[in-house]
Amino acid sequence: MAARGVLITFEGVEGSGKSTQVERLAKRLGVLGVSCLVSREPGGTEIGESIRVALLNPYHNEMHCLTELFLFVAARTQLVREKVLPALTAGKVVILDRFADSSLAYQGVGRELGEKLVARLNKLATASLKPHLTVLVDVPVGVGQGRKESDNLDRLERERVEFHERVRGGYLQLARRAPGRFKVVDGALPADELEGLVFRHVEELLKRKGILRE
Repeated sequence: MAARGVLITFEGVEGSGKSTQVERLAKRLGVLGVSCLVSREPGGTEIGESIRVALLNPYHNEMHCLTELFLFVAARTQLVREKVLPALTAGKVVILDRFADSSLAYQGVGRELGEKLVARLNKLATASLKPHLTVLVDVPVGVGQGRKESDNLDRLERERVEFHERVRGGYLQLARRAPGRFKVVDGALPADELEGLVFRHVEELLKRKGILRE
């Protein structure tokens, strides 16, 4: 059965504020009576949340970059089959805090594994599913890191600045390649202002899809 819903994803470097905007968007759409599924990567399922614990454990310094990639892809596969595809088939709006683009940026560019490898695995994991809209909440790496508590960082957050700079560059490159899907917003804006900007992009999409009325 063809998917009738809409997939919206949020991406960004650590500390960008994207998770806050995911929560605000879901709440705003809920007030409007729009049926939503909100989830995150890695996670969103019992299996995915178990994988998340292993991936982000700050003591797992020995984790190989390929192991990291395969674990992200495994969690993504489970989330898509168990939650995302059924929700889209039911006509819901699915809002994801990270999706396939995160592996292209983090593992493909940040870990320097190459985008071709990651893209092949993503295609399998997502059943070739593409977001209708991707909101890239962009901030300089230093700004994002300054928002994090230094004594409570996960394994990826503890990576060197050079890694996070590559990740940010990877995201911006992806956005330049797909300007129709990506909307780049300034994560340094006040949260309320950013919420309004994000909603305008989402509102335009949902009106075009007939989910919100003109």
